[in-house]
Amino acid sequence: MSVVWLRTAAALYSCGLLYALLYLFLKSTRLFRPALIAFGAGALFQFVSIVEFGASTGHLPLGNFYQTSSLCAFLIALAFLVAYSYYHIAVFSVCLFPLVFFMTLIAATEFPVAPWSNPVVRNTWLVIHVTTVLIGYAALVLSAVASIYYLLQERHLKRKEMVRSSNRLPPLATLDRLITQSMNIGFVFITAGTVTGIIWAFIESGTRWISDPKIAFFLFTWAFYLAMIFLRVSAGWRGRRMAWLAVSVLACSMITWATHVSLGSGLTR
Repeated sequence: MSVVWLRTAAALYSCGLLYALLYLFLKSTRLFRPALIAFGAGALFQFVSIVEFGASTGHLPLGNFYQTSSLCAFLIALAFLVAYSYYHIAVFSVCLFPLVFFMTLIAATEFPVAPWSNPVVRNTWLVIHVTTVLIGYAALVLSAVASIYYLLQERHLKRKEMVRSSNRLPPLATLDRLITQSMNIGFVFITAGTVTGIIWAFIESGTRWISDPKIAFFLFTWAFYLAMIFLRVSAGWRGRRMAWLAVSVLACSMITWATHVSLGSGLTR
């Protein structure tokens, strides 16, 4: 039963993920309270899962990566809830809600499920995964291109070069808005692609999916992207630093895409 409670916790944590994604565009905390309640309920169910696992095995869930991920996710959730009760700092949730959700989702894949019941469902799920990731990459490319133009424009302005090419470049404020919006859109779609990809790989390969280096690098790229979003939202990073981060995330994404270029061959005819 511990895996049932764990998967229930992951479902509740997904409300926090949804809040974090909506916050990027709405910049409103109106949905924070229900997301926090769902997050707290998820932590409670995860605690029940850990206790039940310990009671049945006689030790803490530290035997493998899945179990360690679950315990670590619970401790992060607990730390956030305790810190919020004292300091009422909600902005950390933009980073921690998605992180705890993905760590719990990964932990919930320790026990395999039934294989695909229908090839059409399998292929449709794979198409959704690939499509959302590619849309996210397209938005990220736009963000990186705007970032390069931002760096060029900033360089011209610092050098006070009134060259014709500089005058044709958009203002820095316009480029900064374009970087921010395309970055947000890219993060939403890459996050959706990461969720669908984990579920597809889990059903397709069982517990073996976690040992695939391509999956590990994909998760690293998503975590890097999450860190960039958090620095922009919480630390207010803008301009040059955010431009360089956008280019760096694009480089990681291109490597990830290259390692997954043969994924489409997994479609059955």
